Amino acid sequence: MGRLRYSFLVKTRPLLWTAACLLLASCHAGMATSGPAEEKSGPIPAARRAAAPDLAGDSLDGKPLRLSAYRGKVVVLNAWASWCGPCRAEAPELNAAQKHLAAQGVQVLGLNTDNDAGSGRSFQQDHHLSYPSFSDPSGRKVLTFPKGSVPQGVPFTVVIDTRGRMAGVHSGPVTEEQLRDLVRPLVRS
Repeated sequence: MGRLRYSFLVKTRPLLWTAACLLLASCHAGMATSGPAEEKSGPIPAARRAAAPDLAGDSLDGKPLRLSAYRGKVVVLNAWASWCGPCRAEAPELNAAQKHLAAQGVQVLGLNTDNDAGSGRSFQQDHHLSYPSFSDPSGRKVLTFPKGSVPQGVPFTVVIDTRGRMAGVHSGPVTEEQLRDLVRPLVRS
């Protein structure tokens, strides 16, 4: 029996490593992704802005959350997952952005893509996130964005203008400075 188990592990180890690498590749750390979303990374001119979907559902805290409730504010919507290393690295940057840009009418929201809300809640507590996050274990909320408008892997960030239109997209981890650059043309002085 021991010999059979050893043989199984030796034969399946390469498959396990391949699966792990594919999983990590979906969580891009600034690596280029292919497709239209990567080409659209950056600000979107006002004349070409599509309406952002009106995301609605529960936050990780179990409270109702709706994107349209923030109409009139610039919204920074960041898609993340607890297992994603770049998402962990950008969490302090998003917290700082929420703290420093709130007075200018900016609201940071998260979009947690973990399979279970418990992992997202733990991440939220461990990183002291000062903003609410949608829970999206099925990935359905991400799928409501216009096709090709957002990257396929996390993290990604969408900036939504005061009229509820997609004003910018950032693929990969984001810094507070990058967020300031994306929201600067949209905020009131």
